[in-house]
Amino acid sequence: MTDLSPVPPQSTDDAAAFPALPSQAVVLAGGQGSRLRPYTDDRPKPMVEIPGTGLPIIGHQLAWLAAEGVTDAVVSCGHLAEVLQEWLRCTVLPLHVTTVVEEVPLGRGGGLKHAAAHLPHPERAWYAANGDVWTRFPLREMAAFHAEREATATLALARPRMPWGVVETNEFGQVLDFIEAPPSPYPINAGVYVFAPEFASLLPDLGDHERTTFPRLARERRLAGFPLPQGAYWRAIDTAKDLSEAARELAAQGAV
Repeated sequence: MTDLSPVPPQSTDDAAAFPALPSQAVVLAGGQGSRLRPYTDDRPKPMVEIPGTGLPIIGHQLAWLAAEGVTDAVVSCGHLAEVLQEWLRCTVLPLHVTTVVEEVPLGRGGGLKHAAAHLPHPERAWYAANGDVWTRFPLREMAAFHAEREATATLALARPRMPWGVVETNEFGQVLDFIEAPPSPYPINAGVYVFAPEFASLLPDLGDHERTTFPRLARERRLAGFPLPQGAYWRAIDTAKDLSEAARELAAQGAV
């Protein structure tokens, strides 16, 4: 049996610094992960193991959420849901987990809405994360950022390394340097969110919230973006190369 050891409870210092922290989260874990085949031939994408860690992606996510003060998580399943549900049943978890199954694909927005209906405290703020993201950063700081701006939704912003080297030139067109895989100059949606209680009612029943709800909130200035702090780890696991690079990066940091 896998044991994700319980984490210490949130300290009183944390509670004083960041009042009314969210304690519930939704994890979207229904993706097929076609680009990760053959790893996903017999399991959903979040159940793919990170080499050298002994845990699937979702195991790392749940441990991180618990360490950040989350006590209840709703995991939205779809493709090969029974594999994920069986792993959850056989794992000692550091938080309470409920699973919901999309019988038909609802899209990310519809999946969020469906899962949010099963949160234990619908009147409170909540976190959400895509099930293919492996990250470590202070969620408490993101929640405080969200509250300070009185946002309806806040998304984490990452600057992943570009897959190409770049050339640095001066104003005369002279080449000064070659920079291998620099961080992107533009932030991207990191797939981790803080939502106000009313956000769930703004989601579509079917479709993608990034094409409907988020643009609407942006026009109304109710959408905030939280830049991941320096030193935060973030990687979306989309391909076999991402798996091997994640393991290599964390081994180099001594974190595996």
